[in-house]
Amino acid sequence: MSPPPAARTTNDTARWLAAALMDIGALVLRPDEPFTWASGRRAPIYCDNRLTLGYPDLRGAICRAFAGCIASEKWEVDAIVGTATAGIPHAAWLAGRLNLPMAYVRSSAKGHGRENRVEGRLPSRARVVVVEDLVSTGMSSTAVLPPLEALGCDVLGVMAIFTYALPEAATAFSDAGVPIVTLSSFPVLITVAREKELLGEEECSSLEAWYRDPSAWSVAHGGSN
Repeated sequence: MSPPPAARTTNDTARWLAAALMDIGALVLRPDEPFTWASGRRAPIYCDNRLTLGYPDLRGAICRAFAGCIASEKWEVDAIVGTATAGIPHAAWLAGRLNLPMAYVRSSAKGHGRENRVEGRLPSRARVVVVEDLVSTGMSSTAVLPPLEALGCDVLGVMAIFTYALPEAATAFSDAGVPIVTLSSFPVLITVAREKELLGEEECSSLEAWYRDPSAWSVAHGGSN
């Protein structure tokens, strides 16, 4: 893995990160042996950004990039919020870097005690940024917004390490009225895979076909729509 970016453009960071995630096996491309997602859809890509936890230089670069996004967006942030579970460590590192309070949102309320969805203590009417590891359809990412808003938080935006950049996600965030900022994306990944000759042209074409119509691609490869 090459050294992490220090002061790079957004495009440089996106390309470097896509390559780094492939290097550690966090991003795996298998157009000829598709993965089956929890939804039943079949896809040529699988992303497990939890693997970044084992690479200090990489997770440090991600933290710096997130901090850079907040500065670029000119968000005046009172607290950082992670999504359970993969967003929690990255939110904690970012909150530490910015010396801000940190909380996280459970996927569902606890079945005992206070039955919290949001864990941690946030300032009153806090302006928060949510940290996510991966955005696919955007449904799980936007699901954390209502419990935060119920506490009186102003969610300035959601930041993620990687996005498949699917139309469903754009619609989900547009409907929620919250911006999404990501460090790298599937289109960037295809470009990097081509440049590094990690896949043949036929395989890259298959990836592009999935990106254009994930549902049809899934059905054509034996998955659900």
